Amino acid sequence: MKYSVDKKSGKSAYIQLYEQLRKDIVSGAFPYGTKLPSKRIISEETEVSVITVEHAYAILCDEGYVESRERSGYFVIYKSDDFFSVSDSDVLPVRKNENHNFQHEFPFSLLAKTMRKVLSDYGEEILIKSHNQGCDRLRNAISSYLARSNGITVLPEQIVIGSGAEYLYSLIVQLLGEDRIFALENPSYEKIRKVYEANGVKCDMLSLFNDGIKTSELEKTQATVLHITPFNSYPSGICASASKRREYLRWAEKKSGYIIEDNYESELTVSKKNEDTVFSLSDKQNVIYLNTFSKTIAPSIRVGYMVLPEKLLSDFKTKLGFYSCTVPVFEQFVLAELIANGDFERHINRVRRQRRKNK
Repeated sequence: MKYSVDKKSGKSAYIQLYEQLRKDIVSGAFPYGTKLPSKRIISEETEVSVITVEHAYAILCDEGYVESRERSGYFVIYKSDDFFSVSDSDVLPVRKNENHNFQHEFPFSLLAKTMRKVLSDYGEEILIKSHNQGCDRLRNAISSYLARSNGITVLPEQIVIGSGAEYLYSLIVQLLGEDRIFALENPSYEKIRKVYEANGVKCDMLSLFNDGIKTSELEKTQATVLHITPFNSYPSGICASASKRREYLRWAEKKSGYIIEDNYESELTVSKKNEDTVFSLSDKQNVIYLNTFSKTIAPSIRVGYMVLPEKLLSDFKTKLGFYSCTVPVFEQFVLAELIANGDFERHINRVRRQRRKNK
């Protein structure tokens, strides 16, 4: 063989391998039906990991050049008559995104393997419309995961699946009412305010101190809904202390209001234990918990979920129960499989260990 990887190239190693293998398949060096070299052989020749080679093979499979046969390897299924001709100039260049860190993203090979498993195991079941709040399978998996990892014990029916946090913010406004004032951290992720204001809500921006929102700001606001990101608030990086989290709960009780706990990225703490969530500390049924898979798996996974207190379930079903779930069933089944088989938590643990090592 003659495969090589140029580590100084701007292209990822798996893309370089993919292009070389595809070129040999198209040129006829590997005719139809031929078995490709094993991942381990190419790995040893090119001095890259087996996972890198697997990524390259996964792309070839996805594009229909080869197929994987269980316990047998990868075989060429390319026939020139079945494809449009593709030249190297037709392939979009892979540009390095200096602001993007792939180190902590979910392994692509594992994600692809899970997708294939879901297609194989569930077949046409993925074509059936899900429950409006999301597939039972995913909501059950999230319910079990929250109990294990965050001490949040909730029924699956309290969970609502949606296409990202921004969509869920809009549902919350419709549930609680746009006539309320929403208090937000200042500074905070700007899109939170923009979504609320786009839904007709007035926002009161409360200044942050070193452990969360200033007590004086909380006391003077006229808001009855408080949106917080208690873990690693963006862009300040401030984490709310344990006493501050309890202060938020006392504020909500005094105001007869609600807290929206946006726990984005909280799983990726360097601590060996998740921080106590405001939701788990509350016994007043006044906290809505919200999280997404955008950081723990990949930004392109536009899937989020919120956990409603039981006392809001009836209102939600009456006001918003008619909305169809905005996340495709296939993606929901894939996430459910990753959580149920432990791959999701194993990945989080790997990232935590790496972050502690780099700290």
